[in-house]
Amino acid sequence: MPDVEHAVRPRPDAGVDLFWIPLGAGGSSVRRNGLLFEAIAAARQRRPRLALLHAALVVELDGVVHTIEVAPSPDRDRRSRGVVASGAVGHRAAGRLRAFRYEVRCWRGGCIGDLDAAVGLAHRLTDDPRLARRVLGLAAAVPCPVWGRDELGAGEMWTSNSTVSWIVSRAGLPTEGLRPPVGTRAPGWDAGLVVAAHRSTHPGGSAVNYP
Repeated sequence: MPDVEHAVRPRPDAGVDLFWIPLGAGGSSVRRNGLLFEAIAAARQRRPRLALLHAALVVELDGVVHTIEVAPSPDRDRRSRGVVASGAVGHRAAGRLRAFRYEVRCWRGGCIGDLDAAVGLAHRLTDDPRLARRVLGLAAAVPCPVWGRDELGAGEMWTSNSTVSWIVSRAGLPTEGLRPPVGTRAPGWDAGLVVAAHRSTHPGGSAVNYP
């Protein structure tokens, strides 16, 4: 696991930490596409460009670290990364191709590649073991609509940030005032909160078990 002593505050028993990570911090097409997306969005909304962030969770429970995040699907070995759900990117039919697929990971003993690039300190959401266990259980239950579209009618496209905010909200953790740092934004964060507030989920939001 990357050295994140500047961000992680060790606690006894259990803990759930939220991290804000620059999109594509490791340097990839994700970062380039994010820059283009933000340039277009800023121009349409007539505002300054902001740095895009990707939310991720680190859960400590019973002496074991679990990482929860959404990432591209690199290969068929889902088990080695703790994949619990997956969905399509851009269009549902496109998800048959791995290049247009995302996966939700709840990885026991896993790592988040760009965690050492996290912006600011970790946000400790809870030290309660019951809530930490609930967060882990919800990772596999999160809706998986098409990434980049608003299939669930949340008023904003679904992204990796939507997955994290949905889990945090449905676990009963406080979300009021939980926002990315000034000068940045996390597209899709509010979509997860809106969907989490409703018990029922549109059929289009169910997880897809791609091979």
